[in-house]
Amino acid sequence: MNTAFARAAGAPSQSATKPVRFLIGVDGGGTGTRVRLADRQGRVLGQGEAGPSALGQGVEQAWCHVQQAVMAACAQAGLGALDLAECAIGLGLSGATIAEQAEGFLRLQPGYARVLLENDGYTTVLGAHGGRPGAVVASGTGAVGEALREDGSRVLISGWGWITGDEGSGAWLGIKAMRHAQQAMDGRVPAGALAHAVWAAAGEQRDALADWCAAAGQHAYASLAPLVFDQAAHDAVAQGFVEETVAELERLALALDPSGRLPVALCGSIARRVAAYFSGTIRARCVEPQGDSADGALLMIGRALTEMGL
Repeated sequence: MNTAFARAAGAPSQSATKPVRFLIGVDGGGTGTRVRLADRQGRVLGQGEAGPSALGQGVEQAWCHVQQAVMAACAQAGLGALDLAECAIGLGLSGATIAEQAEGFLRLQPGYARVLLENDGYTTVLGAHGGRPGAVVASGTGAVGEALREDGSRVLISGWGWITGDEGSGAWLGIKAMRHAQQAMDGRVPAGALAHAVWAAAGEQRDALADWCAAAGQHAYASLAPLVFDQAAHDAVAQGFVEETVAELERLALALDPSGRLPVALCGSIARRVAAYFSGTIRARCVEPQGDSADGALLMIGRALTEMGL
């Protein structure tokens, strides 16, 4: 058990005297939050979505969007407001490996009977491989790789955050596109199709482009990533960025499992978009995910309750 898991495990509310009737699985990242609501047998009753719940964007915002998604799942299930003291919630959230963020988030838990917090890479592994050993290369807004090995050990690769890491992610790709557009605006490099596409999206004058960058965060930069793919057939710079993305995600996959034995699931919009360009040895190990991070979070909290005898 790693330190992040141990730190977040349990966390019962003071009113946790009622039997747990509902399980909630949460997948939260820099773009949005997805929730699955299930009964104690794991049967899904409803699903809900809300805004981002990456802990790096603020723990108060994370709880706000988690609760909004839970309410949406309840509405789909035809249920009224849940008694949180009858609910156990498992969360796979971006940023949960940062101790200060995880602890701050758990301190604000609004009264759930049990709260189990993990990083979204781990819950993605659980969901993708049904709780069995395997590896995941996940790249969407951010990027992270995680593997559950046959001996039960875990390994986490990348996931350092969009400012200094997350190579091969949408935000990383968007930053590269913006840097190129700035250089093209200065005349330091030729202005091709990619530069023009970024200008059209973010500002065609220097001041407008600078204002966009000053206000942009992870999600805004990730919103530029589709422009790279759209222009790759017409722009050598964009094509080069796509090739760099493939190389970064291949390095991640190899670092996760140097032996090359584990099945690999590709998750997230960027990873799935470049899957066809991976080398043959990695493609041969790729499998379709059985489920997603929300499924993994639901599996995680269900297993935890069983182990606790609840």
